[in-house]
Amino acid sequence: MVRGTASAADLFALLWKGLADILGTAAAATLLRRAAQRALPRAPELAALCITRQNLEYRYTLPPNWTSAVSDPSGSLSALTAELWPLLVDLTGSVVTQRLAEIPELRALGVVAGEGSAP
Repeated sequence: MVRGTASAADLFALLWKGLADILGTAAAATLLRRAAQRALPRAPELAALCITRQNLEYRYTLPPNWTSAVSDPSGSLSALTAELWPLLVDLTGSVVTQRLAEIPELRALGVVAGEGSAP
C-alpha cells in the first residue's frame, strides 16, 4: 500500500492481523470490541463495527465509510486505536505495541506510533 491508497478497512485488516498473530483471534476480538465501546462516544460510527465468532473463526463487519482511501486515518479508526493502546500497554507492557509499530503501513499513516508510544 502506498501512502494515500489504503482505506481504513485496509488498515483495520492489518491491525487485526497483527493483533491476531501476536495474541490470537479471541484476544484480538475482545480487545478491539472493548476499545470500540470506549471510543463510541467520540466516534459513533464505531457502532457499525461488529466482531463475531462463526464456528471457530472470527469475522468482522466494518463501518461502510471505511472503504474509501485515506491519507490521514483520523476519526473513528484513530479513536479506536487511541483506546486500544492503553489496553495493550496495561496487559502486555510495550511488547505488543512495539510489534504493531513494526507494520510499515500502520506506522506510515499514523495508525500506530513508533517505539510503543500511543498513536
